[in-house]
Amino acid sequence: MSLSISSPTQRRATPIWRSERRLPYLLLAPAVVVTVVIVFMPMVQAVFTSFYDLILFRPNASRFVGFGNYVKLFNDPVFWTALWNTIIWIGLTVPLQMGLGLMAALLLNREFPWRGLARALIIIPWALPSVVIALMWRWIYDPNTGVLNDILIYLSIVRSAVPWLADPNVAIYAIIATLTWQGFPFFAVMILAGLQGIPRSQYEAASIDGASTWRQFVHITLPGIAPVLATAGLLRVIWVANSMDVIFVMTGGGPGYATHTLPLYAFVKARQNLDFGYGTSIAVTFTILLGAFVALYLARTMREVER
Repeated sequence: MSLSISSPTQRRATPIWRSERRLPYLLLAPAVVVTVVIVFMPMVQAVFTSFYDLILFRPNASRFVGFGNYVKLFNDPVFWTALWNTIIWIGLTVPLQMGLGLMAALLLNREFPWRGLARALIIIPWALPSVVIALMWRWIYDPNTGVLNDILIYLSIVRSAVPWLADPNVAIYAIIATLTWQGFPFFAVMILAGLQGIPRSQYEAASIDGASTWRQFVHITLPGIAPVLATAGLLRVIWVANSMDVIFVMTGGGPGYATHTLPLYAFVKARQNLDFGYGTSIAVTFTILLGAFVALYLARTMREVER
């Protein structure tokens, strides 16, 4: 019968090995705690609040209504207007930002004088605060003193000043143009980084084979920046969907409900009307819809990657 006696070195190594395994969890623990406290706990509280008829100026009248707020929500015509505006808001803003950012990145990837300065200046719209951009574009759109109408009248494109933010049929598209101008530098910077990761040898080989510039773009450039476009597009969908500061400063959701989106409608109900029960039910519904879209987007992206 043989006895195995562990050496002092082995006995000392065991706790160190265990501590090394625990180290990543210890490093992640503060971030996890902060995320739970700041993000998930308010989310759970919002879900519970949405089941109550809670109006802050009538706190004693608070009562549990179950899914009553959600039934009221789906019978609310303003909710459907805000939902449609949100779809237009996301469906136009993100593709326009991506297209303009792609063109800017392709230009900035070329060799030309002062290219470094151009790359630095293009980030300015993205760096400016949203409130500053909203106030600046309110002045640009102003029918009396705005520069946009002056230019259009001078070029004989329009005969009289257009009330860009006062016309229900035009206001949301004017704000989309504003956010497109603000957000396209994000795509430009991301796509430019992706373009610089594509080896020049691929373009040289394609040029030797006689491939045109368009074919090089389709078969080399687009596949090379596809992961960047997918990631940046998802991030911008989430950010644009939750963006309401530009709308709030420029129109306040008006005229009427022409520029109401779901985040803005939830804010107005909860913070201005103090109807926290109904406001949180709008926010929870919007979160579920956005989460479902993100899940479908990620599932489709993963299938494309597996191919």
